[in-house]
Amino acid sequence: MKAWEIARDIVANAKAKLVIESDDDWCMQDAQKHDVDKLKTIWKSIAPGSQAPASLIAGAVGSVENLGKDVSKAEVLLPKGFKALEKNDMQSLFKITSEIFYLLNNAPKCKNADYWKYTIYDNWDDFESKCEFPKYKDVDINNNEVEKKILNGWLGQICGGAFGTALEGYDSKTIKEYFGEVRGYLKKPSTYNDDITYELVLLKTILEKESDVTAFDIANNWTAMIPFGWSAEDIAMKNLMLGVYPPESGYINNPYREWIGAQMRGCVCGMVCPGNPYKAAKLAWLDGQISHHNNGIIGEVFNAVMTAITFVENDIKEIVKIAINMLPKDSQYYSVVNYALKQCQNNDEWEDVLRLCEKEFETYNLVHAFPNAAIEVVALWFGNGDFDKTMHIAGMAGLDVDCNTAQIGNIVAILSDKLNEEWTKPIGNVLNTYVRGISQITLDELVKMTIQASEKLKDF
Repeated sequence: MKAWEIARDIVANAKAKLVIESDDDWCMQDAQKHDVDKLKTIWKSIAPGSQAPASLIAGAVGSVENLGKDVSKAEVLLPKGFKALEKNDMQSLFKITSEIFYLLNNAPKCKNADYWKYTIYDNWDDFESKCEFPKYKDVDINNNEVEKKILNGWLGQICGGAFGTALEGYDSKTIKEYFGEVRGYLKKPSTYNDDITYELVLLKTILEKESDVTAFDIANNWTAMIPFGWSAEDIAMKNLMLGVYPPESGYINNPYREWIGAQMRGCVCGMVCPGNPYKAAKLAWLDGQISHHNNGIIGEVFNAVMTAITFVENDIKEIVKIAINMLPKDSQYYSVVNYALKQCQNNDEWEDVLRLCEKEFETYNLVHAFPNAAIEVVALWFGNGDFDKTMHIAGMAGLDVDCNTAQIGNIVAILSDKLNEEWTKPIGNVLNTYVRGISQITLDELVKMTIQASEKLKDF
């Protein structure tokens, strides 16, 4: 049946009735309130796990400036917007918000900005050609020892994410002032975490499409299985629902495209490609381009490569160095993680390195990939393979803590024989999620799903 026929038949088959309605019904107050609430959240929000305050709109403006654009016209509208919010002047706030995003989408290039000193990587072929992927012997995914590493990896990620949730959104000074030296859960841990949401969808897509999996396939399952997103993922989901698919979905109208959202879901790519950093990187690029671009995608590749290498290398410092040296030397992401590495090598105390990194990347939002990638390097280096110490350093560093502790928690846990019960016992064996179709999954099922996905990628 043709589309016009379907539309015609809906009208032709309608059963007419007289609706006696009030003005309130017609105004659809619930729908209007929903739009207003969403608008307010763009201007002023709180992290659900920590209640840390944030402003997505200010983050958007700052991030476009980081992308080498002149945001001065958008920037002057921010105080007007906050004033409208304070006065609850929603009409003005809607107009100001729309104008800011218009100005960001059309911001002129700043030719002298640091961003343009580096190569922009917007496709896998160009990126791959500049990478130096180490090669290892094939890893038998059905080996009991490998299965144990995958279990430990998931446990480390889940525990790390739950630990970091109470701290996300605060800086290092605030964490130390209010919580002291944090070395474990500050509250009852929860397994709800957006990092794992996207990873579960990736696994399901691999099981469906096997070695032929594409970014289009993964994106399709995003629309089917993920009820909501945040920052870059939120815009990507809106793009997808309008028929804008990757790679365009990752950068069109998306000022958050180099934030942490792709970097936070890289480890699963390494676990399904154990010992094969090339395949892990390729899979991470497919997944990352749905919601991110350039440095944002490279962040996912970086974590995927470290995880893959962890199945065949035992020295965490060597793993960090190998993953950094794999990256294109003309990429801005390389300059960030290499800076952090050099500071680690030249200093004896992680606090000193953290202060240097905080100053170096102070113009980047707390959710941007760069400052958090630097924290990953510092925590892995000085944690030196000790899960407890690595979590402590990353927790005390602040910023997007749960994303960092989840990813490096996965990496370090793969190297560990067993995590302390103080971490694992409160988590148990059941993972609760908000993924449509996978509201609950046991750790055993998750490990099995990961192994099956790895087998499906044999010819990827």
